[in-house]
Amino acid sequence: MEAIQIRAINNVGVVGGGLIGMSWTSLFLACGVNVVVVDPRPEAQSELDIFVANAWPHLTNLGLTRADNIPKARFSTGFDALEDVDFIQENGPDRIEVKRQLVAEIEAVVAKDVVVASSTSSLKASDIQAGARHPERVLVAHPMNPPHMVPMVELVAGDLTTEPTLLAAEAFYQQMQRVTIRVKKEVAGHLANRLTAALYREAVYLAAEGIAEVEDIDKAITYGPGMRWALLGPNLTYHLGGGAGGYQHYLDHLGPTQEARWKELGTTPLTDEVKSLLVAGIEKELESQDQDTLVQRRDQALVKIFQLKQKYGF
Repeated sequence: MEAIQIRAINNVGVVGGGLIGMSWTSLFLACGVNVVVVDPRPEAQSELDIFVANAWPHLTNLGLTRADNIPKARFSTGFDALEDVDFIQENGPDRIEVKRQLVAEIEAVVAKDVVVASSTSSLKASDIQAGARHPERVLVAHPMNPPHMVPMVELVAGDLTTEPTLLAAEAFYQQMQRVTIRVKKEVAGHLANRLTAALYREAVYLAAEGIAEVEDIDKAITYGPGMRWALLGPNLTYHLGGGAGGYQHYLDHLGPTQEARWKELGTTPLTDEVKSLLVAGIEKELESQDQDTLVQRRDQALVKIFQLKQKYGF
C-alpha cells in the first residue's frame, strides 16, 4: 500500500453530471482548475453548460472568481477522459454496488496516487473502497447541496484510507475555498445529514400528528433557530443561552428541560398518507412562486448570508 503524495491539483475529474456534479464543476471552474466531467448521458453536457452559466454570477459575488468569460468543462461519456486528472470527485447514485463499479472504472484509468472522493450522503467509505485496487486513496467527501454555494465538506476515512489521503483531500478542498470537517468515526449519514435528519424526523412527526401545519413548521425554523444557526452551532448557541454562566450554567439549569423534550420526540413512518400530507403542505408554500424562482432567491440569499458571516467573523 503506497502513500498518497500531496500533489498540485490542476486537473479535476467529476464523475456523474447530475445536480451535485454540476454544482461541484461550477465551483472547481471558478477556482481556476481544469475540469473534465464524465456522465453516460450525452444530454448532461448541455445541462451542465446551463447550470454553470446560472451559477457564475453567484460565484462572482462570493469572490470565488473574477473571470468575465466562463470557462468550459470538458465532457465525455467515457472514463478514458480521466487519464490525466489529479483528483476525482465522484457523484454517482447512492447505491453501494454502483459506487464500487465506479471506483473500478476510475481505477482502470487514473494514476495510483489520485485521490477518489465520493460525494455520498449516507454510504460508508469502508464499504465503497472494498475491492478497490488502491483502497487507501478512497474516502467520503460529502458536501451540503448546493456545494458551490455552501462551503462545508465533511471528510470521512474508511478502514483502509490513509492519513496522507485525508491531508491531500483537505488541501484540495481548502484550495477550493471550502471549510473541511473530519468525521472521526464512520456512521450512516456522516455528521451533517444526521443532524438534519434528527430535526426532520421531528418536523415530520409534528406534521403527521397535526401539531402544526407544514408551512408553520418551516417558519418556526427559518424565523427562529435557523437565523441563529447560520451564525452559531447548537453548542455555542446554548452557551450564549446560559448568560454569564455560559454552557455549564445552561446545562445545569436547563438541561433537564432538554431531557424532558428528548423523551417526547416522535418517530413517524413515511407512509403514503404522511407523504401526501407533506407534499400538500409544500404545494401550499409554493402557491406564490415556482421552484426555479425559489432556487434563484435561495442562492442570492446564500451569497448575502456568506458575505455577512465573513463581515462579522462567523
